[in-house]
Amino acid sequence: MSELDLQSILKFTVTLAYEAGKVILAGSEAIQLAGSNVDEKKNSVDLVTEYDVKVEELVKQKIAEAYPSFKFIGEESYAAGSRPEWTDEPTFCVDPIDGTTNFVHGFPWVCISLGLIYKRHSVLGVIYNPFLDIIYTGVKGYGSFAIRGGPTGTPRKLPFAKSPKPLASLNHAQIAVEWGNDRAVKPLTARSESFHRLAGDASQGVQGGRMAHSLRSLGSSAMNFATVAQGGLDLYWEIGCWPWDVSAGVIIAQEAGCVVSGSHKVFAESKNTPAFGDVGEKILTGRKYIVVRAIGDSETEKGADAQKRIIGDFYDTVVDYDAL
Repeated sequence: MSELDLQSILKFTVTLAYEAGKVILAGSEAIQLAGSNVDEKKNSVDLVTEYDVKVEELVKQKIAEAYPSFKFIGEESYAAGSRPEWTDEPTFCVDPIDGTTNFVHGFPWVCISLGLIYKRHSVLGVIYNPFLDIIYTGVKGYGSFAIRGGPTGTPRKLPFAKSPKPLASLNHAQIAVEWGNDRAVKPLTARSESFHRLAGDASQGVQGGRMAHSLRSLGSSAMNFATVAQGGLDLYWEIGCWPWDVSAGVIIAQEAGCVVSGSHKVFAESKNTPAFGDVGEKILTGRKYIVVRAIGDSETEKGADAQKRIIGDFYDTVVDYDAL
């Protein structure tokens, strides 16, 4: 990364995240008032507020001032018709408020996600939840960290466990999944059947049941990635996200020892090749993502082999479908 001063860019991005967080917190108070402005994009569960737009405008302006040659991809500008081409140039990929539905309802699983993509790979990520006042950072080759309590807080290396524990099977896993905003019959049926199998008890008649410890649907892709990196979730899977939802989370997770892959097909084609775990443009734009936490070695299995096995077992269980 000699071409980019990633540590300097990280410092800038963290400062920007904290500034944006103040706008998000102020907006949260205002959005609870009667008459607040909440619009729909694709449907009644795909929401956007004036604060999504305000935060993105702030972020875009600050980046343009500090790094005028960098390209920019943002959720709200994309929704408004901006379609920048993917290149090898440094590109900030931003979700101004990830978890807008939570934001609208006052549920504090909300963040800003700031990812830097270089040569079509995530190289830097910052995810900040101003409600919980926790910021996650990751830089290619430098590890990932969480900081609580604002800029003066002490960074804590991810994952939190110094020696990540093994993961014997999906039966022992806490898994993040999301209902998403595709509520048509095909995607909804596929998700419902997948969740049914993951949660169900095969011994009680649920065909293909894995009886996972729990399924969590908390409404923010970026925060799910960060929590897998932290070690609070064992696995996160989703179909239907976009690059701005995951670009920061990918590098934070990878630097915490997680493995990230794409669709069933991408996993099947790459699992026994050097390309496995390499998250480039194909996966970042593929809208199908899976991430597994760092897993410690057991007496019989290396952690990296366990991560691959867990993804294989998971994809043997869930139903694949294409996002609308």
